[in-house]
Amino acid sequence: MTETTTPVTVLGLGLMGRALARAFLSAGHPTTVWNRTPSAAEELVAGGARRVDTVADAVHAGRLIVVCLTDYPAVYAVLEQADLAGTIVVNLTSGDSAQARAAARWTEQRGARYLDGAIMAVPPVIGTTDAVLLHSGAQADFDAAAPVLAALGTVTHLGADHGLAALYDGAGLAMMWSVLNAWLQGTAMLRTAGVDARTFTPFAAQIATGVATWLPGYAEQVDNGAYPAEVAALSTDAASMAHLVEECEALGVNAELPKLLKAMAERAIAAGHGAEQYPVLITEFAKP
Repeated sequence: MTETTTPVTVLGLGLMGRALARAFLSAGHPTTVWNRTPSAAEELVAGGARRVDTVADAVHAGRLIVVCLTDYPAVYAVLEQADLAGTIVVNLTSGDSAQARAAARWTEQRGARYLDGAIMAVPPVIGTTDAVLLHSGAQADFDAAAPVLAALGTVTHLGADHGLAALYDGAGLAMMWSVLNAWLQGTAMLRTAGVDARTFTPFAAQIATGVATWLPGYAEQVDNGAYPAEVAALSTDAASMAHLVEECEALGVNAELPKLLKAMAERAIAAGHGAEQYPVLITEFAKP
């Protein structure tokens, strides 16, 4: 597959699907599109895309089949309408790692090669380097598709396990929501003293950036399974968590999040980890 001549098919034309198709068109790829509601393709057709009425015709038109639908059941319902033999299916539909692995088996049984993917971007940045797209599956399949997928943004291969892209996506969401929730907690606290979110945010960003610099060292501790208290012991952190809970309750601010963190720390301390450093909490996060 080459950067500009490989025919591409896009199945699913929601906001993200349309953005994907536009990026392929802009890169010069002959692009065929299909959507359950044909009117969604009008803008793309005006821009040079070819719209077809059936999934079978859409799959027949492209060597690379990019799927962006509501969920995995929709993926099966659509793809079973076509002969997939000889194609590379790149599924960018959101789901979990078990669904990704099952979809790989299902697709490969039908003679296709399969890559599962996760889009770490919003539709307006698709087609720029700011759009990060994660892919998992056989290295050879990624290498074959990568020159074409590069039209979408910065593409990364995570490994042969088809579930990795979904796992990274979930882990990324956990990071995103944790940072945002911490910022909202702090904002709620400071608003009681008349400090608005705009004023608090530079300090919050400084804290978030500083904490990010700890991660490589903490990763070493987690991977080694050893947590020497080089900065502070977990018992010290737990005492600070107690103060945070007390402060929130005194201010009349929701204390559920700091209470949850304090409870996890207390369980780890009860298990004998109080003298170790904060990353020892992986023992709690890793439990069912």
